[in-house]
Amino acid sequence: MEDPHKKYMKMAIDLSRSGMMQERGGPFGCIIVKNGKVVGKGSNSVMETNDPTAHAEVVAIRDASKNLDNFQLEGCDMYTSCEPCPMCLGAIYWARPARVFYANTKQDAAAIGFDDQFIYEELDLPMKDRKIPFSQIDQEEANQVFKEWAKLDNKTLY
Repeated sequence: MEDPHKKYMKMAIDLSRSGMMQERGGPFGCIIVKNGKVVGKGSNSVMETNDPTAHAEVVAIRDASKNLDNFQLEGCDMYTSCEPCPMCLGAIYWARPARVFYANTKQDAAAIGFDDQFIYEELDLPMKDRKIPFSQIDQEEANQVFKEWAKLDNKTLY
């Protein structure tokens, strides 16, 4: 009997290869499974879509969320061909799957030119010291919308 974890990881790895070979983007693939059924899948599509957020995990989360008609992936397992980057890690935590399984490490990715270490380092810096300047403006006006949100009775927290 085949190990289901290996089966799903092989699917993610196969997606990483096919996306790369079709020049959609880098060699990354992801499968999302719920109750033994694939509910989402994606390969890195940054080059194909000109979307820097079209990483395999984000594409798979979008697909699974659409297929499940829910913005939460509770009870789902994610199989990704590589340890998620900081952006994908954030998306994973927002989506709330039950578990994440990965194959390659972030060090493996760095060795082929996909090094995210600079992002981790930037997050530790004060905003004024980051490579891309961040400046706060119009907080009072924007904060008014937050106050309106806080008063809503029909909001959905996520």
